[in-house]
Amino acid sequence: MPRLSILDRYILRECLRGTLAAVVVLLVIFTGSTFANVVGGVATGRLPGGAMFAVLGLHLVSTLQTTLPLGMFLGILLALGRMYRDSEMPALSASGFGPKGLLKPAAVFATGIAAVVALVALWLGPLAVRTSHREIDRANRSVIAAGLEAGRFTSLAGRDGTLFAHTVSADGTRLGQLFVENERADKDGTTSIQVITAARGVLHEGQGNNRYMALHDGHQYDLRLGHDNWRVMRFQRNDIALSRPADVTGEGDAENARSTAALSGDSDPAARAELQWRIAISFGPLVLAMLALPLARQRPRESAVGRLLLAVLAYLVIMNLMIITRTFIASGKLAAPIGMWWFLLPVLLGAAWLFARQYAKRKTGATAGADA
Repeated sequence: MPRLSILDRYILRECLRGTLAAVVVLLVIFTGSTFANVVGGVATGRLPGGAMFAVLGLHLVSTLQTTLPLGMFLGILLALGRMYRDSEMPALSASGFGPKGLLKPAAVFATGIAAVVALVALWLGPLAVRTSHREIDRANRSVIAAGLEAGRFTSLAGRDGTLFAHTVSADGTRLGQLFVENERADKDGTTSIQVITAARGVLHEGQGNNRYMALHDGHQYDLRLGHDNWRVMRFQRNDIALSRPADVTGEGDAENARSTAALSGDSDPAARAELQWRIAISFGPLVLAMLALPLARQRPRESAVGRLLLAVLAYLVIMNLMIITRTFIASGKLAAPIGMWWFLLPVLLGAAWLFARQYAKRKTGATAGADA
């Protein structure tokens, strides 16, 4: 690691402060929609309540691979932009602090962020997705985690019904003295009510990971409001469908849960696209840090809003190009070895050219006249 001077450490400290502030704000924004989906899933019974906080935490880990690069990008802009507006950078330049003085701390900071992003993208992110799926599957096997409690009426998601259990076993898989009621509207507009009583019930999974309740030794009453043709049936077993487990985190792609080692040995286009995405997102901080250097240069007392909007626009363009490229690779329209380098490298070289051009020595009027 290169030896850092006092100025290098000062710039790194300012960039770190700006990055931490930006990452916190971004996490609050980006996880807001996920939190709403998770809470909605719990309220409708699609997601077990006991798995809510685990799913949120694991999703937060997976989100770091996109929030950290953007947070670093905005953090460098905020830190260096403040130094330009407060005339710190002009004072440093007058004392011999040239462009190389910014490159070293920016490179060290971006390398550290890139290492963290690579760790998340290549290992922690997929592990978090797999762990989240296992947690949901485990919780769905328990009626307690599914939101059913002894002595309490519970709504059945998607069925306009209610379930009551007098007793629930310690592991949450067996219930005693059950009452189930649900309503539906027939084609002629008549409301039909179904009431089921059973001595015991067992939660199990059926085809397509649907959750079912197997009711044993009970009666079923089918009632049509306004009609006299009621029906009563006695049964030894009657299965009713509970809510279907659903992916409420917005990450239904099976490839994002696979390990990087498994992806590297798979020739499927979707697997190659996922692998290229993880590699590109790991190098993203280096590209964004280089792009932030020319964008951060401002005049004293100049507003930072315009620069930040331009930076966010540049980030959105880069991310959309990455997503489009990922789709092309997954569909076989683009060769996997090309990956996302066809636009990441030009962005890196273009940012380096802009930065060098900003600090290039310009000829004064007198010198230009003498040369003529």
